[in-house]
Amino acid sequence: MQRKSDVIVIGAGAAGMMCAIRAGQRGRSVTVLDHARAPGEKIRISGGGRCNFTNVNAGPKNFLSANPHFCKSALARFTPADFVAMVDRHGIAWHEKTLGQLFCDNSAKEIIFMLLDEMRAAGAAWHLGIEISSVEKTESGFRVSTSEGLFEASSLVIATGGRSIPKMGATGFAYRIAEQFGLALTETRPGLVPVTLDPILLESIAPLSGISAPAEISHGKTSFREALLFTHRGLSGPAILQISSYWREGDAITIDIEPDVDIAAHLKKAKQANGRQSAQTALGEILPKRLAQYIVEREGVSGNMADLSDKLLTKLADSVQNWSVRPSGSEGYRTAEVTLGGIDTVGLDSRSMQAKSVSGLYFIGECVDVTGWLGGYNFQWAWASGFAAGETL
Repeated sequence: MQRKSDVIVIGAGAAGMMCAIRAGQRGRSVTVLDHARAPGEKIRISGGGRCNFTNVNAGPKNFLSANPHFCKSALARFTPADFVAMVDRHGIAWHEKTLGQLFCDNSAKEIIFMLLDEMRAAGAAWHLGIEISSVEKTESGFRVSTSEGLFEASSLVIATGGRSIPKMGATGFAYRIAEQFGLALTETRPGLVPVTLDPILLESIAPLSGISAPAEISHGKTSFREALLFTHRGLSGPAILQISSYWREGDAITIDIEPDVDIAAHLKKAKQANGRQSAQTALGEILPKRLAQYIVEREGVSGNMADLSDKLLTKLADSVQNWSVRPSGSEGYRTAEVTLGGIDTVGLDSRSMQAKSVSGLYFIGECVDVTGWLGGYNFQWAWASGFAAGETL
């Protein structure tokens, strides 16, 4: 079996489907190939099944890359408002949560169905559950050998994502194709991932597993203020996932629990109001009780508040709001929401996403060295980079 089209897109995820839609709308014949048996699997599981499909605040400042300017062109030409307009055309109900995050009211599957409907309307064809054995450059374009025969096209788009969540089918395929055609890669590592702790610290905080609290997590000059979650493996929650993309092995992070509260002032006021209560009781008015107990025991504070000096209360507050923790590692690609690094943007044209050294070869989405924050930013990069390639190939 041999099929010819103008464009082959390998990867039926967010970026690949958007690229197929835009290319098809421009009159290009498009074939989408994916080894998964269903399209948009990361869309389906995202946002707790409701898909945090974009963020109204998405801009270059929300992305990590060796070249922070690379993402500007694509993000400017397909904005969150553009994607919302598509969602609205399909009658999908949505809502805005904290920090500009947009979610479906009902199911993430609505976004997948929308993209499939748009692909169908644009005339794109797709083949799922198909294994790809090789990719070759030909005089007229590219030849892809698969379990269903040969596919040929003048343009080839790689949209297979990174290494994160291998149980969803992530393989690093895009990196192998990039290396095959001489494109450079930057270091890849897990991003937006829970961190683990050394056994001694982990054992000490074991009673805190399942507790969540507002926190500001800092690494160097970078900080995020969202929820912190204690787990049986270490630390998680949105604030930890965010800082994990900036943290490197061996570094410490600083945890400020309840950053909007002056805990030192609260403790001193509690002491004046009722000197007979314990520090644990006073701290438990702000923190979850198990966390308050852990902090007081860790700091060796005992007795009534009346017996504790203001200096000691300030020190106790500082242990809550300036807590230095050195993670031992992360949970890795198994639970990482994204892959940091990837195909070096030096080798790509920022307007079209085409490889500068290989005419007709494009890389889009997560496989490129552009990684967004938690909160819909990575989907916006998928839509924007996919649109940019589809607009020009």
